[in-house]
Amino acid sequence: MSDNNSQLLQATTEDEIVDSSQLLQAFFISLAWAFDAQQTFVSVFTDAQPSWHCTNSTLICTATTCTLPAESWTWDYPKHTSIISEWDLECSSTAMAGLPASAYFVGCLVGGFLLAPLADSWFGRKKVLFLTTLIMSLSGVFTAVSPNVWIYSALRFICGFARSTVAPTALVLASEIVGKRWRDRVSIIGFFCFTFGFLSLAVIAYIAGELSWRVLYLFISIPCVFYSVLVYFVTPESPRWLLVRGRREEALETLENMEVSNWNRSISSMVGVEVEWSNGDVFSALRMLLEKKWALRRLALVMITGFGIGMSYYGMPLGVGNLGSNIYFSVAINALAELPAALITFVLIERLNRRSLLGVFTSISGVCSILCVFMEGRWRMAAEVVSFFSACTACNVVLIYSLELFPTSVRNLALSMVRQAVVFGGAWVPMLVVAGRKEVGGGVTFAVFGIVIGCCGLLVCCLPETRRKDH
Repeated sequence: MSDNNSQLLQATTEDEIVDSSQLLQAFFISLAWAFDAQQTFVSVFTDAQPSWHCTNSTLICTATTCTLPAESWTWDYPKHTSIISEWDLECSSTAMAGLPASAYFVGCLVGGFLLAPLADSWFGRKKVLFLTTLIMSLSGVFTAVSPNVWIYSALRFICGFARSTVAPTALVLASEIVGKRWRDRVSIIGFFCFTFGFLSLAVIAYIAGELSWRVLYLFISIPCVFYSVLVYFVTPESPRWLLVRGRREEALETLENMEVSNWNRSISSMVGVEVEWSNGDVFSALRMLLEKKWALRRLALVMITGFGIGMSYYGMPLGVGNLGSNIYFSVAINALAELPAALITFVLIERLNRRSLLGVFTSISGVCSILCVFMEGRWRMAAEVVSFFSACTACNVVLIYSLELFPTSVRNLALSMVRQAVVFGGAWVPMLVVAGRKEVGGGVTFAVFGIVIGCCGLLVCCLPETRRKDH
């Protein structure tokens, strides 16, 4: 074998090797996804419409408490189990009842556009992850002592603002401390952590539910405070980002500290066409995306696809209470659906094209969501779970796909913008869900979810395939 072939084989082999320290770091970084999930879906319980019953047997109970005398009905649970009952929002307008959840998603949108460039420029992945998890957790703690719905909504906005780049930054940082060939597989860790956070939320809510919605916020926020501190002291900066920023010595030192056996070859594998994108200030990544027509076109298409996925992905859990089933059981089933979604993503991501996966799962989600309108009982719940599972899988794939569509110096910004498109789809959900509570059966909301994700999923045909490509 010639020397050139030997060197090529060595480079290829070393790029496939991942040291145990790198995997441990990737796992720890990905834990941020668990706290992200808890803060995102906590409103399913804290902002829920509690069940009630009539106390006056001489009255005929109608479908709404707003038409009954105040003394003729009562909540089935203590008032402090939900903000709806504690602050008497049951007869408020759709906008008022949906304000806290909408404020959270609007905060995610604003934060995504303002914070994402920092991780790609001089601030770096590590510092952004530390600050955003810290602010997200502290705002959650302060939310627990909110005196009214206005302060509560403002704090939810701050939480969403900080949360906006937690998962994208964790995903990028975890994927950049390993070789290219491991990037998509390591990315799956975050999806499993998100599933764990979502599922644990249902358990925590069941335990803390009868105590208070305030206790629930404390249970999910305080551990995240400690996690953010550990991120600052334990997590390394991305060697790939350091190299792109021209800080080669720091990149080498980081790899040595991580005890990466192939650190010299790892640095060599990072050098490529991405270097031409490497210089600039805080908003240079944004300018690069706008100046490169091919990048702007890709971003627009994948963001529209993400919008449709986001409406179903966030809409299913938030709207599941409209289907008339037990909320703890329904959320737990939805959370469990994320686990096979992550497994399916892990299995199929190396075997099938990204575009095919997105097209299939967005179509399945759309069809099953529409079927919820025409079904009842357990069949309706089954259709909802399949739709949510498909939306989860599509969401996983679109994030991995976005990682591969853009180079290092704009990757965090591009991924965050795709993530914000997903969130923007979710921002419409609270109002739709609250409006659905007033509609008998609650199925029309799910028809909207299905139509939107099905139509947006068709746009993947216009994107390039990245499987087995050098990205």
